[in-house]
Amino acid sequence: MSARRRTKYVHEGQYAAAVEVDWIESNAGWSPYLSLDDAQKLDEVREALRRGDLKRVGQLGRVYQLTPVTL
Repeated sequence: MSARRRTKYVHEGQYAAAVEVDWIESNAGWSPYLSLDDAQKLDEVREALRRGDLKRVGQLGRVYQLTPVTL
């Protein structure tokens, strides 16, 4: 079993967050997968984005404001 650091992006409304998580890879079963802690962290980020709590999101990852582009 090995773990690799990856960035997952969570998008809600006009904001997105980049959150660092560990991908766990193994030869058996479902692979790759997240640890329970990392899955809960992504859920917490998603809920904080929905609430507009950018301070909490910033504690867990990088926050981006999305801007529409018209061509």
